[in-house]
Amino acid sequence: MASEHEAADTLALRVTAREEADRGVPPTGRRRRRTVGLAVAAVLLTGTTGALVLWSGGDGNGPAPESGPGIRKVAVVRTDLSGSKEMDGTLGYDSPRTLRGTGEGRVTWLPARGATVTRGHQLYRVDERPTVLLYGSTPLYRRLDTPGTVGRDVRVLADNLKALGYDIGPQPAPGSVVRRQAPGEGSPRTDRAPGAGRGTPSSGASASPTGPPAASGGGEGQGTGEAGEQQPGASAGPARSTVRRGDGVLTASLMSAVERWQKAAGLDPTGVLDPADAVVAKSAVRVSGLRAQPGDEAADELMSLTSTTKTVTVPVESLDLGSVSTGRRVTVVLPDRSTTPGRVAAISTVVQGGGGESGEGGEGGDRQSTTNVTVSLDDPRAVKSLDSAPVQARFHGRARKHVLAVPVGALLALREGGYAVRRADGRLVPVDTGMFARGLVEISGKGVDEGTKVETTA
Repeated sequence: MASEHEAADTLALRVTAREEADRGVPPTGRRRRRTVGLAVAAVLLTGTTGALVLWSGGDGNGPAPESGPGIRKVAVVRTDLSGSKEMDGTLGYDSPRTLRGTGEGRVTWLPARGATVTRGHQLYRVDERPTVLLYGSTPLYRRLDTPGTVGRDVRVLADNLKALGYDIGPQPAPGSVVRRQAPGEGSPRTDRAPGAGRGTPSSGASASPTGPPAASGGGEGQGTGEAGEQQPGASAGPARSTVRRGDGVLTASLMSAVERWQKAAGLDPTGVLDPADAVVAKSAVRVSGLRAQPGDEAADELMSLTSTTKTVTVPVESLDLGSVSTGRRVTVVLPDRSTTPGRVAAISTVVQGGGGESGEGGEGGDRQSTTNVTVSLDDPRAVKSLDSAPVQARFHGRARKHVLAVPVGALLALREGGYAVRRADGRLVPVDTGMFARGLVEISGKGVDEGTKVETTA
């Protein structure tokens, strides 16, 4: 049994090691594998999946000073350690946006708050004219009224009508050159009611591929071609355009499909589509809030929209981002302390601040970079009862399987460097340290094995 002086000296070393760990002071020595500063950081940033079995402390092989830490005995356990870090996040619907109306008129109908709108259904009405929802990534930015018009917005129209079950006919392949018709060219359309609606097509002749493929270039969705090719908003031609990958072509059969769809949707069956006739979103939308009411001007803000998918948004300081990357596994801790798995879906950085006394954007402004991490949930049903809630996001790190571990308080700093643990029989056993996780530390060395009882601070 150690003498009273030896016990006090050992306890003093233990207290010193704990204080140094709390301050991040790195002890020196050839046996050490981790500095205490790194140990403390690892304790704060990592987690464990193992359970610790505790035994009541005895006399501690010598009296402890009244001012010193309490001593208890624990068993060395074999467990799994995994690194993790928890951060605050917010559960909510993804992709919020504010929708403004287009054109003139007054709002005559709006959906209810919380309503879900899918492809082909009306989102609102202006002067009793429906504006419907289409899926895609390119908004309708121009009037589609002339056969031979080429662009990604035409592809959005074609894909949606096809998805809604309408026969749109064949589309020219990428690399084809199509001719955009001039006003008055060709024979009149015969499958459209004369004078119906606003914006009657100037010509009904089919847009067909012609000539050899032209060199690619020009703006997105406009293709390239010979001099006089179409420009956004142009209404006069003729012109030739090359169909690029992702483009659609406004053919006669597509315009016929537009007429049939317009009639079914309550629109004037003209075969012409105006930007005010449809809103394009990536998928179904949820009406999260209304900004207008019937009778308001249509060009103002109408409503707030989100996707129908719930995600977790975690604001992370750039210095704390560490090894978080797209696709990394995350455990989301819900308000009732239940958990559900997810993955990092996106990482976006926002720079805030700037300006100041030295002028806007000058050196006097404080600029802070914040990263928003978006976490998608593996099982959306786990949060079906929640619209929005504060949550915890646990980002998982590396793991160590089936290792020996003790509480960090069991480590003793040796004068010659390195660490030791004190067994229940009073013997000091030098150990090497490995991973730190949530108050536990991986150890290895002769004289310690699973079930060995060692002393630790209470």
